[in-house]
Amino acid sequence: MRRTLAALTLVVGLVVAPAAAAEAQVHTAKSFANCTALNKTYPGGVAKNATARNTKTVGGKKVAAKSSYKPKVSASLYAANKSKDRDKDGIACER
Repeated sequence: MRRTLAALTLVVGLVVAPAAAAEAQVHTAKSFANCTALNKTYPGGVAKNATARNTKTVGGKKVAAKSSYKPKVSASLYAANKSKDRDKDGIACER
């Protein structure tokens, strides 16, 4: 009985341990305190997708704007720092 219980515990441990290790490897996106901190890591800011384009408002209309740097494309990183996208063009902290 003890050997059966020990073997069952070992088998369960082998099945559960990899699942727990996989959960530990899940990365969460970092939320930066401000754009200065974000731009130290990502000089071009963070875009929510590859189709996001930098814009500026001129005379009440949004028009294309040139950027000095290419933004990092990451939906999860953008979501964590969405409040820093003041012009709502899909790129947070662009410069």
